[in-house]
Amino acid sequence: MSSPQRVQSVDRTLDVLEALADAGGAARSKDLATAIRLPVPTVHRILGTLAARGIVLQLADRSYSLGPRLVRLGAVAAHQTGAEAQSLLAELAESLGETVNLAFFTRDSMTYVAQAASPRSMRMFTEVGRRVPLHNTGVGKAVLAALPVEEARGLLALPPVDGGPAPDVEALLGEIARAREVGYAVDDEEQEVGVRCLAVAVPGGPAPAGLSVSGPSSRLTPQTFAEVARALSATAAGLAERWHAYDRG
Repeated sequence: MSSPQRVQSVDRTLDVLEALADAGGAARSKDLATAIRLPVPTVHRILGTLAARGIVLQLADRSYSLGPRLVRLGAVAAHQTGAEAQSLLAELAESLGETVNLAFFTRDSMTYVAQAASPRSMRMFTEVGRRVPLHNTGVGKAVLAALPVEEARGLLALPPVDGGPAPDVEALLGEIARAREVGYAVDDEEQEVGVRCLAVAVPGGPAPAGLSVSGPSSRLTPQTFAEVARALSATAAGLAERWHAYDRG
């Protein structure tokens, strides 16, 4: 099977957008040109076209940032990625008998993109599309545990998206360090009394992601954590392989 034909201008445009994302979302055209080894005039023309479409914005200091049109594209992509993962989530929910959620890291919070409900009558529900804080959710802590410590510290210093009180950053960093050691993070009735959540990070996605299992504290007890974490990690590996296959394809 022959390789698909590539369009150089599209390749270069995507290189510019990815370089902007790698730079934290804002950068000068000359710095982007250096990063992707293209002439500054070429990068400047690409940025001008993207700015005209709202894909990037030119800031007051003449640098460029990712623009608002990408929010819609990202939301649709996240939903589609969640839909593609649905079968694996459903298998895990059936196996464990608890609700399974997939969430993506979105700058300062986690956004749920897919869910498979528990087959039991007493089960947990989380609205797909809901944004939740990093500091008191299993998926948030799992993603923080996969990040460098200083990056996690900076994210924990941001105001919580739910308007709640600021977390104890040092205490949370200690909890995240333990999560990194054992391979999973826990929300121990922090989002809702009587509900526990176990979560692991999912590598290789379009954005940092967390996979979680939620259930009543009476069923999701510390004695079950190791078994549940193994099942979560196996499904996370399956998701990562599926996403990697899409990238290859």
